[in-house]
Amino acid sequence: MGNSGAKPPASPLPLPMSPLKSLRTQFIKLQRLAQPYFLPVEDSNGWQFFVLVLALLAVVVGTTLLLLTGLVAASGALIPQLQSRFLPGVPERVAAIWGSPVGAVVVLLMLGGIACFVGFRSKLRQGRWLPWLLLGVIALLLLVINGINVGISFIARNIDNAQVAYDAPGFWRIISIYGFCLVIALPIRTLQNYIIPKLGLLWREWLSKRLLGRYMGDRAYYQLNPNDEVHAEVDNPDQRISEDTRNFTGTSLSVTVGILEALLTFFSFIVVLWGISRNLTYALLIYSVGGTALIVFISRKLVKLNFQQLKLEADFRYGLVHIRDNAESIAFYKGEAQESQEAERRLGGAIRNFDRLIIWQALIGMIQRSYDYLSRFLPWIVIAPIYFAKDVDFGVFSQASIAFSQVFGSVSYIVNNIDSLAAFSASISRLESFQGTIESLPVLATSEDPRGLDHSGSILVRHATVLPPGSRQPLVKDISLEVGPHQRLLVVGPSGCGKTSFLRMVSGLWPSASGEVLRPPLGELMFIPQKPYMLLGSLREQLCYPMDQARFSDEQLRSVLEEVNLATMVSRYPDLGIQQDWPRLLSLGEQQRLAFARLLLNSPAFAVLDEATSALDVATEERLYSLLSRRSMATISVGHRPTLAAFHDLVLELDGLGGWRLLPAAGYEFGNS
Repeated sequence: MGNSGAKPPASPLPLPMSPLKSLRTQFIKLQRLAQPYFLPVEDSNGWQFFVLVLALLAVVVGTTLLLLTGLVAASGALIPQLQSRFLPGVPERVAAIWGSPVGAVVVLLMLGGIACFVGFRSKLRQGRWLPWLLLGVIALLLLVINGINVGISFIARNIDNAQVAYDAPGFWRIISIYGFCLVIALPIRTLQNYIIPKLGLLWREWLSKRLLGRYMGDRAYYQLNPNDEVHAEVDNPDQRISEDTRNFTGTSLSVTVGILEALLTFFSFIVVLWGISRNLTYALLIYSVGGTALIVFISRKLVKLNFQQLKLEADFRYGLVHIRDNAESIAFYKGEAQESQEAERRLGGAIRNFDRLIIWQALIGMIQRSYDYLSRFLPWIVIAPIYFAKDVDFGVFSQASIAFSQVFGSVSYIVNNIDSLAAFSASISRLESFQGTIESLPVLATSEDPRGLDHSGSILVRHATVLPPGSRQPLVKDISLEVGPHQRLLVVGPSGCGKTSFLRMVSGLWPSASGEVLRPPLGELMFIPQKPYMLLGSLREQLCYPMDQARFSDEQLRSVLEEVNLATMVSRYPDLGIQQDWPRLLSLGEQQRLAFARLLLNSPAFAVLDEATSALDVATEERLYSLLSRRSMATISVGHRPTLAAFHDLVLELDGLGGWRLLPAAGYEFGNS
């Protein structure tokens, strides 16, 4: 997934930089996250994505014009009265478009857009055509709604003029046209409100699976250290895959649709506004650009606070989950006071940051409201002089207000959505840093890696050094040994000498600082820790893990439970499909016996046991190791009991200073080990 020498990215906290540089940085991060769903990044250039976006818009505009032309032609041929009553002036405008070069240009651009998608068809595999199709439908709906809104602005103007002229028949005719527009617009809006979150849901599923695959692949979940709040490269991976992914995909579409709608609204209504008053148009642009610049400058602090809030909230939630997962241990220690203090510390950090956040939100909200209130006076102030000079009719006030508010809303998009944009920027940074970190992690030896595969079917260690991650002090130096089929090695030594670390290196969890470690193929080696892993699932799934439960019958599972002295579980749980809180329900001794049952069912050629019988009595321990001997399973064990020597051929003795000795198990004296 990444180069072994790659260095993980630094902390993603935003650093002070110019607004343009900050915007460019966020845009690059956004491209890395967003583009792969629509177009592969690894085999395409950035400009190709934007070419497809422009091609999509060209196809949508051309399709809209063709649909409008077809609607006008069909209504004129089938129901001429409907066309003259509800589409006044529309046939003439459509005919004017086709009578000018505009119609031909639109068609040519549409054909060019279709050709672009045909040319990129090889890169739109694996379902990538679907998001483009949905984006096209969304853009089409936005264009239709925008056209209806422009028509409503003229309707509002005619309504006011009909009222001033006391033209009752004209008033009701215009009202009926307005109702007709609503009947068309409402289902379009409803469809749009469904398709946008649907596309977001599909995108979230794709992105979550992609990140989850990289997180679980090459044991990235094991290499990351999310518990160090100060030096952690990536805090709370669970939140980044779940919540940050959901927020990113949903907000990305919301922002994209919002910007597209703002652009369509701007270009549609600026023409209307320009026709009413050029002075009003100039005043609007100056006012909106100035207000937007002010809000963007002030909101830079908001982005940092939102980023920090996401981290602190996730830390607080993780602390509560930790208490839940370790409830029994905390109860035995009566550690409620200390756990409560730690939870309150995490909560306090989130509260203090949120307190600063709401201060800035209130300040920006005040500026937003002032900006909005003052904007309502501009149309009246600019239009009043030309109205009193009798240069325009009274209905212009309504049309100007609608056009002004539409254009003003489009150019003020950033101002009106600064809170969500700040949160969006924070989610981009967190998600992109997570993606970058897991991609830069060193590649561990796997069954596909020749460095981690011994075709002779043995575990071979050659001049290896055991070095814990982040440490310069080796635990075991220059060790060489081989464990072949049916051989058994017992690892002993004082506490902290590196026994478990040696097993981690042998199992492939830790790389060797020097030399090499060759091991059997994946599936032929199984590691059993002192505290076995209990997954969320049924008793059947516990026994079969990590293999498919369909491979074993209930009779096989009950038989193996009896073999490991868990016959009481057979009578206690006759239904193997029952799901319980197994880590809390079963004692450590029962969990260790269940782990041996799991080992017997998986039946690997090699078993690595890290004090896997520490909670069992000597008789049960002897029974379990006898089962492994009868299966001719090669083992590497860590243990302290002298009785274990009888079930092993060799003893690896570690002294805790980096030294080691390999001795025969027969007659070995444990002594200080």
